Amino acid sequence: MSTSLNQEREPEGSGFRLTGRHVLLILVGVFGFIFAVNGVMIWKAVESFPGVVTRSPYAESQRFNKTIAQAQEQAARGWQVDAQAARSPDGRVVVRLEARDAKGVPLSGVAFKATLLHPANRSLDHAVPLPAVPGAAGVFEGAAMGVGEGKWGLEVEGLTDKGRVFLSENALFLR
Repeated sequence: MSTSLNQEREPEGSGFRLTGRHVLLILVGVFGFIFAVNGVMIWKAVESFPGVVTRSPYAESQRFNKTIAQAQEQAARGWQVDAQAARSPDGRVVVRLEARDAKGVPLSGVAFKATLLHPANRSLDHAVPLPAVPGAAGVFEGAAMGVGEGKWGLEVEGLTDKGRVFLSENALFLR
């Protein structure tokens, strides 16, 4: 039996024969699918988070020295402020704050407010007014509805007619 390198072998039966055109179509199809999925993922990512946290990062950076001075003034006051946030049985998040001066006297003349800060999307933040609790000197309490579970920031501000005199930022986990 003689064999020749120039002879084409005929496939047995009428089975499938993989050609260069098939390989090209498979490669174009696979990479086309990958590009399409990547495009959808990019579109969804940009649509869900525009990337803007502050309107003017430069202006925010210029306020840095003022923020440091306010923090030093706050530390010099020696206030003792304890803020807690917990979910109540009806689903609200209750923020309770107890504030005393350096001598342990309950604070008065300061209006407190809290903000529950979503870690990724500022449009989901919740402002919580903290009115004084009647009959409990130096105790302030407020609640927010519709706060999801997970990690949140709790920002507490104390305001007087002179402006902000107290600021505290804390992380908390709500269940």
